Amino acid sequence: MGEFTDKLKGTTDKAVGSIKETVGKATGNEDLEARGMAQKLKGEAEKAVGSVKGTINKI
Repeated sequence: MGEFTDKLKGTTDKAVGSIKETVGKATGNEDLEARGMAQKLKGEAEKAVGSVKGTINKI
């Protein structure tokens, strides 16, 4: 994937993960809360990969 695609996917995963985490907390669903946290972390990693690709492309 390219820089933009990685950043977009990362942003989307962070947002969806945050929603899952919030809903999980509100409903007492620990599994959903944990999956939300994991998806947020995945999103952060994807955004970081996109940033690295962008930096490499500028060199």
